[in-house]
Amino acid sequence: MKNPNLKRLRRSMMFLNCQKPSLIKDPYIYKPDCIILDLEDAVAHSEKDAARFSLYHALREIDYRGVERVVRINGLDTDLWEEDIRCAVAGGCDSIRISKTETAADVKKVEAAIIAAEKEFGRPEGSTLIMAALESAKGVLNSLEICQASERMFGIALSGGDYTKDLQTTISGTGVEFMGARQFMVMAARASGVQCFDTVYTNLNDMEGFRRDVETIHTMGFDGKSIINPRQIPIVHEIFTPKEKEIIFAEKVVREIDEKSAQGIGVFTVDGKMIDIAFYDGAKRTLALAKAAGVYKGDL
Repeated sequence: MKNPNLKRLRRSMMFLNCQKPSLIKDPYIYKPDCIILDLEDAVAHSEKDAARFSLYHALREIDYRGVERVVRINGLDTDLWEEDIRCAVAGGCDSIRISKTETAADVKKVEAAIIAAEKEFGRPEGSTLIMAALESAKGVLNSLEICQASERMFGIALSGGDYTKDLQTTISGTGVEFMGARQFMVMAARASGVQCFDTVYTNLNDMEGFRRDVETIHTMGFDGKSIINPRQIPIVHEIFTPKEKEIIFAEKVVREIDEKSAQGIGVFTVDGKMIDIAFYDGAKRTLALAKAAGVYKGDL
């Protein structure tokens, strides 16, 4: 049976350094949808064991109050990632984020280690999900096969710093350098039935630029955004949560299509807009997102 959390609400995914216990003890107060407990780039090499110790005890002892707990492991080209997985699974994490994913084989390698750890530590089989960070041109071009590599896969994420370095360019602030990867990844995710997440926006002094960036990726079809600071959460949640007028319209569309289909009517208007069955799934998705975000209490 598939894990019911595969499709949960993930508008915001906040990075936290496991090397610093003060950062991982109570991030739930900011109400992100997910936290990414980082064992990779944020942690000094000499502090990897200490970071795992903090991670394990945080997972075992802290009530994160429904916030999803994703652990970013070290790269598969290191001798660290297998112990990262053992520690994370033993602690009871919800998901593993694979760094620098380039092929489906990378996913399958991590999946095998997760299965072994679940057996070793008595975790329910299939309880640990997977997401893959794509950080190179090769990874982006292989995004379709990566999305389809495991039934545990809930999504893929763009990692902009390493990706732009691989492209031999820099982060401009305009988003131009990300446009191809962003749309390609969204298409791969949608074709595979998984979610897609955007890279972090690192300039905390430019909140207007951040808002424009989030609006852009929302329009492109992303499910959420990786973030680095609690100040970014309200903006992400505002943009990725359906507005009242969108909810009302979606309700009308669903009701009208249900009613008109029963009468054998295929095309009709709602609030002056021509509607047919092609609008049904989108309207249902709007209501599902609104319900998951707690702003819709209806039964459609």
